[in-house]
Amino acid sequence: MNEPLWQPSPARIENAAVTRFIRAVEADWSVGIADFPALHRFSVAAPERFWQTLTRFCDVKAARWGERVIADRDRMPGARFFPDARLNFAENLLKRRDEADAIVFWGEDKVRRRLSFAQLYALVSRLRQALQAEGIVAGDRVAAYLPNMPETVAAMLATASLGAVWSSCSPDFGVDGVLERFGQIAPKVLFAADGYFYNGKRIDNLPRIREIVSRLPGLRRTVIVPYTTTDPDLAALPGAVGWERFTGGYSAAEIRFEPFPLNHPLYILYSSGTTGKPKCIVHGAGGTLLQHLKEHQFHCDIGAGDRVFYFTTCGWMMWNWLVSALASEATLLLYDGSPFYPSGNVLFDFVDAEGMTLLGTSAKYLDACAKAGLTPRVTHRLESLRAMTSTGSPLAPAAFDYVYDSIKADLHLASISGGTDLISCFVLGAPTLPVWRGEIQTPGLGMAVDVFDPSGRPVRGKKGELVCTRPWPSMPIGFWDDATGERYHAAYFERFPGVWHHGDFVEWTSHGGMVIYGRSDATLNPGGVRIGTAEIYRQVEKMGDVIEAVAVGQEWQGDTRVILFVVLRPGLSLDEALSQRIRTEIRSACSPRHVPAKVIQVADIPRTRSGKITELAVREVIHGRAVKNVEALANPEALELYRDLRDLEG
Repeated sequence: MNEPLWQPSPARIENAAVTRFIRAVEADWSVGIADFPALHRFSVAAPERFWQTLTRFCDVKAARWGERVIADRDRMPGARFFPDARLNFAENLLKRRDEADAIVFWGEDKVRRRLSFAQLYALVSRLRQALQAEGIVAGDRVAAYLPNMPETVAAMLATASLGAVWSSCSPDFGVDGVLERFGQIAPKVLFAADGYFYNGKRIDNLPRIREIVSRLPGLRRTVIVPYTTTDPDLAALPGAVGWERFTGGYSAAEIRFEPFPLNHPLYILYSSGTTGKPKCIVHGAGGTLLQHLKEHQFHCDIGAGDRVFYFTTCGWMMWNWLVSALASEATLLLYDGSPFYPSGNVLFDFVDAEGMTLLGTSAKYLDACAKAGLTPRVTHRLESLRAMTSTGSPLAPAAFDYVYDSIKADLHLASISGGTDLISCFVLGAPTLPVWRGEIQTPGLGMAVDVFDPSGRPVRGKKGELVCTRPWPSMPIGFWDDATGERYHAAYFERFPGVWHHGDFVEWTSHGGMVIYGRSDATLNPGGVRIGTAEIYRQVEKMGDVIEAVAVGQEWQGDTRVILFVVLRPGLSLDEALSQRIRTEIRSACSPRHVPAKVIQVADIPRTRSGKITELAVREVIHGRAVKNVEALANPEALELYRDLRDLEG
């Protein structure tokens, strides 16, 4: 394609926050920066100068900064940004205290609520006092099993204000999925909702909460948020209190924000659990704040008065990313439930009703809208909408066409990609650059992103591995319970020593952007949600009828669907009843996203000589591709069982 799908107007370029930032950089350091790509080159070549100007431009509140900007700059990992600085994450998200909307919440068609900045501050103040009364101090863990609702944001901010560590799962996770996460970090307080709404139905979560609480030793208090009922029955939950009782004894007061080092733990997020229990990834407060401010203001053009939405749950890092928009004095628009209830237009209704300026979603959602024949450009005004971001899986070229043809022609569409591991993006949008069909616009500012061939050499015009060759502020502090850093190092730095290897298969474009072709490992990614095969195996193999299983992702209609192959007890044949029981077990213990599209019986599963199941080999065979390194398999003949299966054609 010779012409971009969208080109920012001269006025939009002139008024963009990143244009003002470029002028600030030029004034601070007496340099000339012509455009966004030049700013990126400067940010990678002179990171100390870039990040110093950012802290001033974005008005980052800190008790002190210190003289050093980056200590041990060449260590990867090991570099420390602003090692002498002290700040409080929550203080930077609670700068506004006026009566404008801080949060607007839609819970499908069941709940409508809003909180002003003043009300949010007051609620955080009361929650902070309640947590202190429970003995919560810096470093303690506070967990949440909550929908994407205002109470979740407030509880996180109260936790962060104390220097405690926040971790959350969405309420559609099953008991085992929650315990595999929270069971590793020993939270002292658990916030949970009585239930949630999905597709018009109420789901009661109290039985799950009861089991979770009984299996979390060290838990001091469970706080139940009444969401689907006004007065949930807590009799069967020892030590549980309702939200109003927990906060009601405290009056809102000025919050004393204690400053902490930038690398003080803020969040614990979780890997997909591909090879075992999910890894607990610890992210620091200051690095998360700086990275999100950069992405929001310079890549998404978010500022005071903007109204920012992302369709996400609290079990995905995009929730953490969204909430940080408060630091740019923007309003959070929260939605919980099905994005197609009561109709496929609900999110576009939200745009018009609340003046949404940024709509964040996924490639799977856009594909579903296209297949449903939705034309928001005709049915909605969408006057306020300036930008749309898409993540979770690569955005297909046809989806770019759909957005500009059927949603809005004058729109900054940004496909973005990063992940839980960095709580931010490696590649994303730029509001002052053109949008090219099927391409991610730019590497992130301050991110030394590159593409390596298998030998570790940078390549252009060829597919290769996504890497980052220099440190950035929101690199993980480490993994929980990994004192030596051995597991952290093995996860990202084993393939290319001293270089972050992300595991995406990518290619630079001639426009300086990037195309992502998918994960280069075996992680499943249906609908843009990363799922680890081990999470599925742990549930299926508890069933007496199933001996073992292998799960792979099949490329299907522009997305990925989960295929589960099972070896059953001798004499058993897979019928619809057993297939449904397998699906129900996975849905109940994990989440609806883990449920396979197909369950297929096989006689054997290929494995390595060390006894490990090899998902990658199965995946290659079902796609008709050659399997490399067959000699490493103990039973290579088993691969033939997966070739040319008719069950995978429909």
